[in-house]
Amino acid sequence: MRLLRHSTALVAGLLMSASVMAADSYNNYQQDEPGYFAMIGDLVIARPLLLGATVLGTGAFLVSLPFSALGGNVPEAGRELVIRPAEETFVRCLGCTRAGYGRQQQDELR
Repeated sequence: MRLLRHSTALVAGLLMSASVMAADSYNNYQQDEPGYFAMIGDLVIARPLLLGATVLGTGAFLVSLPFSALGGNVPEAGRELVIRPAEETFVRCLGCTRAGYGRQQQDELR
């Protein structure tokens, strides 16, 4: 029991330190290529949270659809609640801070 408590604390501490390092890497590599800690933090922390935001946003969009249709803003609601979180989850390169970062950099190299 004691070993389980210590190992749980160790894993929690490692995850917290990785997220701090990932946040620091985001700031350092915003213009350059993302580093190791930015990629690990993005894979372990950000992507699962963004996937959850995409699922919740889709549910919220479906619930708000009748009201959005009455107000005439279905495209805007869909873009903000579903498309933007989905782009950040699936289109953004690993460790990048903005969607399309990798494609813009590759286009500049051509």
